[in-house]
Amino acid sequence: MHVPIFGTTIEIDESHIAEPPAVVREQVREYARGERETFDLTVTTPEGLTGDVMAAMADIPYGETRTYGELAADLDTAPVAVGQACGRNPVPVLVPCHRVVGSDGGLRGYSGGDGVATKRRLLEFEQGTTQTRLSGES
Repeated sequence: MHVPIFGTTIEIDESHIAEPPAVVREQVREYARGERETFDLTVTTPEGLTGDVMAAMADIPYGETRTYGELAADLDTAPVAVGQACGRNPVPVLVPCHRVVGSDGGLRGYSGGDGVATKRRLLEFEQGTTQTRLSGES
């Protein structure tokens, strides 16, 4: 399924989501409006390292990032293996692979939308809405 967000389209493999496409699209629209920080969807993850990495990514809070190395240490694997698993994420945005960055904070890649430009936009959006919320602005 193609899901529009922030001027691009992200491909989401709907075979990994129990809810109908209309529900997924509505939740992504709510996210893009700043009304939703987590998705209330039933996501099936693949077995093996990709599924393990997806579970670890799902635990990264909205507006925060983790490095490939941090996830690798938690999963007892190599950072490059984490990066490869991120690239295989069948449901980008819903499972936030955009929140995984290089050890220097650099954006190494993104499989959704327009690649790194989309990853940057998602991170800037989340960090901006988090800062607004923390400062008490509305």
